[in-house]
Amino acid sequence: MNYKDRATGSTPGREQARRLRQLIAEVVGCCQERVLFEAKRFDLPPAELKGLMLFRGERYLTAKTLAARLEVGKSRVTKIVSGLVARGLIEILDDPRDGRVKLLTPTKAGLEKMDRIEEFVIEVHGRLLEQMEPPQRTTVLAALELLHSAMEAVKLELKIG
Repeated sequence: MNYKDRATGSTPGREQARRLRQLIAEVVGCCQERVLFEAKRFDLPPAELKGLMLFRGERYLTAKTLAARLEVGKSRVTKIVSGLVARGLIEILDDPRDGRVKLLTPTKAGLEKMDRIEEFVIEVHGRLLEQMEPPQRTTVLAALELLHSAMEAVKLELKIG
């Protein structure tokens, strides 16, 4: 579904598209900086932090699933898993239904660290929202939801992902 500017009947201009690209790049850059800060704060390499946080809401994952979600190869996920195991944050179990399959599961220490990371992220996002007046918060959240929907629609149109 394409939208035209209702006032002028025109499609978005190149300058608007460039500005959107720039703003998205800046937001992504801030998010990447936050991930690096989190990794340092929680004493984990960024890849291990991302890998650990994929266990939120999951009892078990396989290395194959973890690799797919992290978009990394088998050797890279092996290194990430080894690091998380060495830190005592996950453990490897045999799948009771198929002995060839190894299941990865967070340990108690891993669950506790995930909770601390999640609380920190919520605190950061709360502090972001504090920078805005209440009506602005509603507007920003609505705009981000609209942006996300538009991004998903374009992904479908372009058959991305």
